[in-house]
Amino acid sequence: HMTALFLWVLLAALCLGMNPLGQKDNVMQPQGDVTAAEGEAVTLGCRYNSSSPTNYLYWYKQEGNSRPTFILNRLTLDQGTTAETFKERFTSTLDQTSRSAPLKIQKLHVSDSAVYYCALQPTVTGNS
Repeated sequence: HMTALFLWVLLAALCLGMNPLGQKDNVMQPQGDVTAAEGEAVTLGCRYNSSSPTNYLYWYKQEGNSRPTFILNRLTLDQGTTAETFKERFTSTLDQTSRSAPLKIQKLHVSDSAVYYCALQPTVTGNS
């Protein structure tokens, strides 16, 4: 008997700083609800558009009405920070060519059922 897990992917665009070109910085979800069985692996998609050459992509987990919990962020490829709680089973690689930073969760637990947010923070350089 397998326990079904429900993972929701919601995307929030956190655009900090002024965008001089007025272009859209945003994130997109290729899929909505994801259902998987306990013990399986799942990949949650996150694609982004940004006029900034350098971007931080963040993943957060939100259970019920509690505040979102930081999972990890990525600047380039595997560079970034992963919260200690999530280091063992949660990974992400930022691909600047395809503009994506999917979140992979290994060996799913029932406690992984939650809403997952992907957020974009373009880094602003130069004089302000």
